[in-house]
Amino acid sequence: MQTLELGGLTVRLGGGTDREGGGNGPLVVLLHGFGAPGDDLVALHRVLDVPRDVRFAFPHALHTLPWPMGDGRARAWWMIDIEAMERAIAEGRARDLSRERPDGIAPARDAVVAAIAALRQKLSPSKLILGGFSQGAMLSTEIALSTDTAIDGLVLMSGTLLSEDDWTPKMKTRAGLPVMVSHGTHDPILPYEGAERLATALKEGALAVDFVRFRGQHEIPPVVLEHASALIRRVTG
Repeated sequence: MQTLELGGLTVRLGGGTDREGGGNGPLVVLLHGFGAPGDDLVALHRVLDVPRDVRFAFPHALHTLPWPMGDGRARAWWMIDIEAMERAIAEGRARDLSRERPDGIAPARDAVVAAIAALRQKLSPSKLILGGFSQGAMLSTEIALSTDTAIDGLVLMSGTLLSEDDWTPKMKTRAGLPVMVSHGTHDPILPYEGAERLATALKEGALAVDFVRFRGQHEIPPVVLEHASALIRRVTG
């Protein structure tokens, strides 16, 4: 696996014919979640059931979380209100984030778009699938709906509906785009209802949505890997 600096971000690159991003196959770009190290999702390139020529890129988020929130490796695409999240969890109350537009989402979006452009220039992939987990899934949705970046599929794992008034009118611009949305019914971090609303809105926008509901929490269980693999094979086949 290679570590590169592309578009201002550190990017781990793997898969492909030499397992280091070689060859000319499709590219899957996966964005990690809040509080995770930049290489948090790297192991997925070994467990997803996809053709050998598929390459994977794992950008590291913009911000390193300061102590005591992080251990020096924890990163974030934008900062969140930790106290509000912990209070809602303690009270057993679902947080509705659909009207929120995080202050840092635009710089994060622009950074990933620049990294994708650099990856295209360097790798010339035949297809590009974008996705991520939690905050990375939200950022992937933002990129799909707020830019004209060419994307052939979306993998949205344990994300939620943000910026509803901004996102929803733009969904029809991606009509027909294959999307997998997955979420645990007992997720204490991002309530299931937010993902369900996101999937419904995407379907109403005429995107081709595979909504994967599983009995679990804020995680990526085998059933999600199966559906993500199926989407990648379908898009790249």
